[in-house]
Amino acid sequence: MQSWRGVNAERWRVRYLSMTQSDLPDDVQELVTKIFGLARDGGAESAATLGAYVDNGVDVNLSNQDGNTLLMLAAYSGHADVVQALIERGADVDRVNNRNQTPLAGAIFKKEEAVIEALLAGGADPYAGTPTAVDTAKMFGREDLVARFES
Repeated sequence: MQSWRGVNAERWRVRYLSMTQSDLPDDVQELVTKIFGLARDGGAESAATLGAYVDNGVDVNLSNQDGNTLLMLAAYSGHADVVQALIERGADVDRVNNRNQTPLAGAIFKKEEAVIEALLAGGADPYAGTPTAVDTAKMFGREDLVARFES
């Protein structure tokens, strides 16, 4: 695993860190910020780098102070490649954030078709969270998805 500013992900085994924790060393806070940035930025390089961090000990379900996981941020940002990389590494596709929102409902809201497909292929439950993905699809006139979910 390649080091980033002297922080080796294998050594730190980053787990369940809140970016607001003041007791974290500055270099760990920088690493956590970088990891969340990779989820938001997307692209093949970000997916590969984020995958390598997870493969070397970063929790695939790492969440920020709002309860948004790496998967939620990637889904909401429309990065199917990152979503797929996280799902392949065991990300919880139905984990809700502090507002009880799921990655699938977020992807429907943002009209991210490739992300929707990746999440459904990864086993996302359209009835998880509030509003559910089904309710979100209804709100935005996605009758195709409503029919798919209710069949």
